[in-house]
Amino acid sequence: MAYSGYEDYFSKEVIISVATTGGHHGKEANPNLPTQPEEVARDIQACEEAGASMVHLHARDDDGENTKDITRYQELRDRIEEYCDDIIVNFTTGGGGIYSREERIAPCLETEPRPEVATVDLGPVNFGQTRTAVNTREQNEEYAERMREAGVKPELELFNPGHIPEAEHLIDEGLLDDPYWATVIFGMQNGMPASPGNLVTFVENLPDPVEWQCLAVGKHQLPMTTMAMAMGGHVRVGMEDNVYYRKGELAESNAQLVRRAARIADELNRPVATPADARDRLGL
Repeated sequence: MAYSGYEDYFSKEVIISVATTGGHHGKEANPNLPTQPEEVARDIQACEEAGASMVHLHARDDDGENTKDITRYQELRDRIEEYCDDIIVNFTTGGGGIYSREERIAPCLETEPRPEVATVDLGPVNFGQTRTAVNTREQNEEYAERMREAGVKPELELFNPGHIPEAEHLIDEGLLDDPYWATVIFGMQNGMPASPGNLVTFVENLPDPVEWQCLAVGKHQLPMTTMAMAMGGHVRVGMEDNVYYRKGELAESNAQLVRRAARIADELNRPVATPADARDRLGL
């Protein structure tokens, strides 16, 4: 059954996720992008105060380079526990084409406490000229099963509508509990192009019951996330996806992007979810 969740628009709290760091660009793209655990945790604290109820995390090493080192993820987890009140922690399992299948999932299973949510990329994604993150069906079945055993909710990352059948497969195999948590992604190299019509088409074909958020990269972040809120969806903002506040003006912080999303939600008469609201809506 296709998504039909618009009837509760005015009462449905907007879950604002923030992706603070990512695993690609660093301070060369924006010097305000946090990379080190304490820096990241203080940034998340400000984002939580601004209205974010979930944080999507990648770890960086001392040199600011992407890492899957479990001790680094644990350090991030510990600093978040120290600085933040109640924000939902979401670990990436990305890194296809660089890290092994086991390296990608290990941090979300071996840190304490485990994250409440972790991503599952539902299909292949190209990066640059030579790298492809393959993300096979077999891998996604394994990730979903191991996350279920660990009490971690999968966040289904869909880069184009061709990934929807992969989500439906995991549902048919009994590997996902509803409501499903899906991220529709726009503007990636070989992903869905960013446009209003494509957002509507994408969302209308999601399996129900689903809660979905919109992620769009670079200049597409603001218009696409605003449209998503107007459609009754949720949003992801942050410097992993977009280092600018407006054209030619770098974002001062991730919290600045969260504050704008919360302000737009208020103008659209959508309440902003607290972490407790988000847990209730996502069945965490």
